[in-house]
Amino acid sequence: MVIHTPSEAAEHGVAPILGDVGVVAFVPDHFDGPWQPRHQVMTRLARYFHVVWMEPPPGWREVAASWVPGRSNGEHSVPRDGGMGEPPPASMVVHDPGRTFPRIFKPRVLGEFTARARARSALRLLREKGCTQVALYLWRPGFEAELNRIPHQVSCYHIDDDYSFSSEERSTSPQELKVLRRVDQVFIHSPALMEKKGGVNPNTDFIPNGVNYHSFATPVPDPADMAGIPHPRIGYVGFLKKQLDWTLLEGLAGRHPEWSFVLVGPRHAHPEIQDALRRMEERENVYFLGGKPVTELGGYPQHFDVSILPYAENDYTRYINPLKLYEYLASGSPVVGVPIRTLQDFEGQVRLASGLDEWSGALKESLSPDERAPERREARQEVARRYDWDILVERVARTLAGRLGGGLVERLDRHLQRAGVE
Repeated sequence: MVIHTPSEAAEHGVAPILGDVGVVAFVPDHFDGPWQPRHQVMTRLARYFHVVWMEPPPGWREVAASWVPGRSNGEHSVPRDGGMGEPPPASMVVHDPGRTFPRIFKPRVLGEFTARARARSALRLLREKGCTQVALYLWRPGFEAELNRIPHQVSCYHIDDDYSFSSEERSTSPQELKVLRRVDQVFIHSPALMEKKGGVNPNTDFIPNGVNYHSFATPVPDPADMAGIPHPRIGYVGFLKKQLDWTLLEGLAGRHPEWSFVLVGPRHAHPEIQDALRRMEERENVYFLGGKPVTELGGYPQHFDVSILPYAENDYTRYINPLKLYEYLASGSPVVGVPIRTLQDFEGQVRLASGLDEWSGALKESLSPDERAPERREARQEVARRYDWDILVERVARTLAGRLGGGLVERLDRHLQRAGVE
């Protein structure tokens, strides 16, 4: 069993405000991978509580294949960092089960033994830090069994996607319905998902995606790998994946050779998009800049002339709440997107378009000097400021404190009031 703790304090690397409360976060991905909403939420939640980030355990076959005779189980003594994110804050532990307690499916009794061993080690970590109350924070319906493995005072389930991942409408799965009914608190991140699933549990709150406002709004120089790309720049930041409308992107790039199309982000290995990617690479006005560390992303949309949300319009994308929406607005850039449910609520700041002709017209309008005027940029930024992750996660922390009771909300308020005075 390997326990990773940060070697230095982060910006808020002091003891958490409510240090007698611990949160165990069950997440589907590694902390050192590309940052998702759960990274943003849990690192900030560590300002309020001790947090244990439960890394996905490797399967036993993976462990067996990687076994090197004579090598200790301690594979890592510092946080792994894939270069895409930030180190964990001082009050967060990234819990890596390593090769000691892998995931085992058969026999079931052995798999349950290793799962409970992982859970006990997380609980022990929190007890050692003085935590007398524990909250379980589930980020997928598949973690429902963890509710039976760790004694806890409150549980919550955070929905940040439609987990059917289907382009055609699907009803909520029985497994997810079970989680929704069992937990004490539900957080849902998109208005369409709120409309679909928000009525199952009476303790359900809407917590949208957000932005590290300071990172995207603070002016920085043109990134070196974009400095030589001609204007006007039509830019996208995010995963290059099948959920984007590649027919639309190809059509726009072909119709407007006078515009530079800049795509910033790692590529998914979706077979459906490989031909489109190859064709786009052949165009002189299309630029693929690859994935960037989260700490560097803020400099890109600032130097786009228009930022785009070119999603395919289907029953999956109707439920999304794109992180990049808030990042684009924080940068002040004009934004064009498809009329999915989330973007309809931002029609005053985002131009909506369907099909090649509408997109071409919306982009031309967004390139007008009026859209680049300081007052228009400031208006977009003012909207984004309300979605700063710090503001959103304080709401999450306050909700959890209220569910736990025992005067935690009052303690939190007193601390925040003192901090405001100081």
